[in-house]
Amino acid sequence: AAMQEEDELVLEAARKAIPKLSFEQHKGQAGRIGVVGGSEEYTGAPYFAAISAMKAGADLAHVFCTKSASPVIKSYSPELIVHPLLDAPKALDLINEWLPRLHAVVIGPGLGRVDSILSTVKDIILALKQNETPVVIDADGLFLITKEPSIIHGYTRGILTPNIIEFRRLSKALVALSQALGGVTIVRKGIIIDQRHLVLSLPVATMNEAGSPRRCGGQGDLLSGVMALFSFWTHNSAGAVPPTLLAGYAACLLTKRCAAQAYRKSGRSTTTTDLVAEINSVFSNTFEQKPK
Repeated sequence: AAMQEEDELVLEAARKAIPKLSFEQHKGQAGRIGVVGGSEEYTGAPYFAAISAMKAGADLAHVFCTKSASPVIKSYSPELIVHPLLDAPKALDLINEWLPRLHAVVIGPGLGRVDSILSTVKDIILALKQNETPVVIDADGLFLITKEPSIIHGYTRGILTPNIIEFRRLSKALVALSQALGGVTIVRKGIIIDQRHLVLSLPVATMNEAGSPRRCGGQGDLLSGVMALFSFWTHNSAGAVPPTLLAGYAACLLTKRCAAQAYRKSGRSTTTTDLVAEINSVFSNTFEQKPK
């Protein structure tokens, strides 16, 4: 009962952080989200992260990818703004022109592990920290953090989203990092938060939601995309719950419920595209409808 009460308090805080749709708003106010990732081999991941942010209510989504990935990602959807800059000469200078416009950024979906690109991404993260932009780091972005945990050190607007395997890889690096930040505390199953609110949310086994037994690729990308959007919203609203914790909670809840709803309809054939199609319905029922 106490846990249910705690969940309801956090859920209510999430509802209050979400901006209401209004005829007075202009394009961009509800969220300009960036996704840094996308390579020749991996084009689906940045698409799912970016389109999920838009389907959850972001006005604009920018994808910063390699040149070879750009036409492929553009062909998936006309909704996304795709910048083929990650492997361009002077990539950082070109991308830096866009960073101040972004409200939150996902780092890592489909990024790959090319050293020169990871070096650029490191500098992007440092620039985002300087701008105090909320950052969600996933997938190959976590590979970079495993190698150099100091990149995200002390950044209270940073969220890491490892799956179980990524979490094991990160654990040794995080021990040193968390000690430097004052110790890690397990707040809830699947969400780890240190005393300075650096959050790690695991896409699996979070809270008491059943989710789906399907483990198709792309669900973590949906999670990271909506988490970046929630992180922008929660940092823009004052409340008792730390913004990164609130964003992690809301994004995990939305993703789990999308997975459950899609699985009820599609069963064994469920893919992440089916989850994306459920975002509006689940978002409305979870965050916009008052429980009876």
